[in-house]
Amino acid sequence: MTSSSPPAPAPQHTPGPLRPLRRLTARGRDEGHRVASPLELFFDLCFVVAIAQAGAELVHAVAAGHAGEGVLNYAMLFFAIWWAWMNFTWFSSAYDNDDVLYRVVTLVQIAGVLVLAAGVSRAFSDHDYVAVLLGYVIMRLAMVAQWLRAARGARGAERTMALRYAGGVLLCQVGWAGLVVLPVHARPWVFLVMAIAEMCVPLYAEKDYTTSWHPHHIAERFGLFTIIVLGETIAAATAAVKSAVAEHDALTELLPIAAGGLLIVFSAWWIYFVVPIHGHLRSNKESFLWGYGHYLIFASAASIGAGIEVAVEEAVGKAHVSTTAASAAVTVPTALYLLTVWALHSRYFKVGLIQQLVLPVTALLVVGCTFLGGWAVPAAGVVSALAVAAGTTLTARAAHRERPAEAAAAAS
Repeated sequence: MTSSSPPAPAPQHTPGPLRPLRRLTARGRDEGHRVASPLELFFDLCFVVAIAQAGAELVHAVAAGHAGEGVLNYAMLFFAIWWAWMNFTWFSSAYDNDDVLYRVVTLVQIAGVLVLAAGVSRAFSDHDYVAVLLGYVIMRLAMVAQWLRAARGARGAERTMALRYAGGVLLCQVGWAGLVVLPVHARPWVFLVMAIAEMCVPLYAEKDYTTSWHPHHIAERFGLFTIIVLGETIAAATAAVKSAVAEHDALTELLPIAAGGLLIVFSAWWIYFVVPIHGHLRSNKESFLWGYGHYLIFASAASIGAGIEVAVEEAVGKAHVSTTAASAAVTVPTALYLLTVWALHSRYFKVGLIQQLVLPVTALLVVGCTFLGGWAVPAAGVVSALAVAAGTTLTARAAHRERPAEAAAAAS
């Protein structure tokens, strides 16, 4: 992905004979009926395991009163998970040939994220990033192997692009070693520098040639991952409520939190999928910002579940934070999700100032709910649901006004 280069002509993908090993060549951007494969769905589910581990540690950190440190660690670990997932997603959209070697290398990447997930707890508690770094390196070296294989089957500018990807990813792995060898206070700066370096690799690699990613396929892959992350949020919140009810018999205190959390997640799903985004992804200029911006969408969506768990623990007296802080653990990521979805999705399809203001105003109101004490989460849920109702109503009215105009134009 890059913001400057024009789309390269997409070669047509012609399925070869069903041999175990096939040449890895680019697929066509205009290929019909392109959908996520079973391997890609399996890949997503395994990556969510790591997100769940990071979310659980975030809950422990915030509930213990270490919100700043917990959020920083969560942001760093989530980047490693998200970046490896996103790189594979765009690569597979352009080059997936589903042969034996492609599947094996993809399974290696899955093994890498599971190693990373196993090291999340020690990274949070002891600042020990050895397992996390090992898992990340496994994922990234597997990605290098995929790019080298693509380079072998390519020629000219496409081959140069694939080699740039492979070389850029390899160089970045050297820099990530700073998370292990440098002092703890220096690691956030290492993360910042290396995160920027990683995100510059696609910009550099595709400056002369654009991969033939498929707009429908990319939109579906990101949408499915959003669904899985929101599902994990519901699962985590449900487990927290179940545990609190079993241990503290506090159903009266927890039902409003559960209802509010459910309304937030339902609204988050509705708002994300209310418009088809694939039509906006016409070139790398649009996809660059859209794809990178999903770091905030995915991270905030997963954080909502962690926040609901913190609110539950505070309601039963297990969290060492104030009610306001526990409420903010829900309302802040919810507001961030609403603003980011508006910036990346909704604003391109809104007509008029009132429609444009629905989600930004909703985000402000959700943040305001933080100060409502024990009713903060249910109030944020109601506000989110009202935003969906308002958006649906405004869209329906706009469509109703357009029909007579269209009929008059057709009659004339």
